[in-house]
Amino acid sequence: MSTRLLAPDRLWTRAEVLGRPTPVPAVGGVYAWYFDAAPPGVPVGGCHHVDGMVLLYVGISPKRPPANEGPVSKQTLRRRVRYHYRGNAYGSTLRLTLGVLLADELGIGLRRVGSTGNRLTFSDGEAVLSEWMAEHARVCWVEDSQPWLAETQLIEGVDLPLNLAQNAHGNFHAQLTEARARQRDLARSLPILLR
Repeated sequence: MSTRLLAPDRLWTRAEVLGRPTPVPAVGGVYAWYFDAAPPGVPVGGCHHVDGMVLLYVGISPKRPPANEGPVSKQTLRRRVRYHYRGNAYGSTLRLTLGVLLADELGIGLRRVGSTGNRLTFSDGEAVLSEWMAEHARVCWVEDSQPWLAETQLIEGVDLPLNLAQNAHGNFHAQLTEARARQRDLARSLPILLR
């Protein structure tokens, strides 16, 4: 399983993933994000590299079913991967992390949005972040009916500095946690954007 993510047949661009028809299957699985340029401060020396690209993050869809017999996620690889490429920081921890790390370079900042201000996004900066991802991020995936098992294996065995969950042992975990908290605190100190 993980070997197909560590030695992918190909890496897919934003344009390919968002195109019609999309190559991303509407099933469960694990996805891996490779970058040709890491955000500032991200240590990549111990990371996995493929053809000049560095693996910095893995994710799954759907998430692990709840232990309390609650509703099971209906997410698929297609919906999740496409959302990471075109969504916002409120619904994508990858976009949140990238935006926090690239805020100064891209001139963007996290903001409270909506009528209650409970959602945090990069507002107009989401388009700028999408452009950055189009230029620098590539993704691959493998189908898996229990992707949480492979995700745990990957996080335990590969240096993935942009993953926080299950990755407290990672050498960038504390810095990334602090950077995200600072950006959230700053956003909460600013007026709510009502659009």
